[in-house]
Amino acid sequence: MMTSLVLTVIGPDKPGLVELLAQAIADHQGNWLESGMSRLAGKFAGILITEVPADQADALTEALGKLEAQCGLKVVVERSADAPEEAGQSFTLELVGHDKPGIVREISQALAQRHINVERLSTELVSGSMSAELLFKASADLSASAEADLDDLQDALEGIASDLMVDITLNN
Repeated sequence: MMTSLVLTVIGPDKPGLVELLAQAIADHQGNWLESGMSRLAGKFAGILITEVPADQADALTEALGKLEAQCGLKVVVERSADAPEEAGQSFTLELVGHDKPGIVREISQALAQRHINVERLSTELVSGSMSAELLFKASADLSASAEADLDDLQDALEGIASDLMVDITLNN
């Protein structure tokens, strides 16, 4: 029987961190399934799902815990409970506009009020092509129940876009 583990990792960025994680997982007959990892503000941060034989889960957790003393990499391990997939709607949100505080807060409030789930969120600051001003870009994969009113969400997002002076696009 296999056990799924969700790992969150953070530590000072340096070469070899992914290899250390991969080696620990391999040493415990694990399989690296999905991950998202980035260098952010000089830190290496990520999340990944691995699957290991049930009798190896505790030993892998212990081995991962030793990485903090070895290289400064903190690893939090959570056992995954596979939730049944609900039938619903999947869609994406794309946003671009001049950077200012509150963009993520405003968008996430509108989504939460309508019970929209954020499956993946990616944000970045980039230099504007015509000016040196920073542009905030966001891309999100979202899901909602089949009954969710996406027209209501579109209206709310259009109001937010106007207030924040950003462009927001929903795609099915």
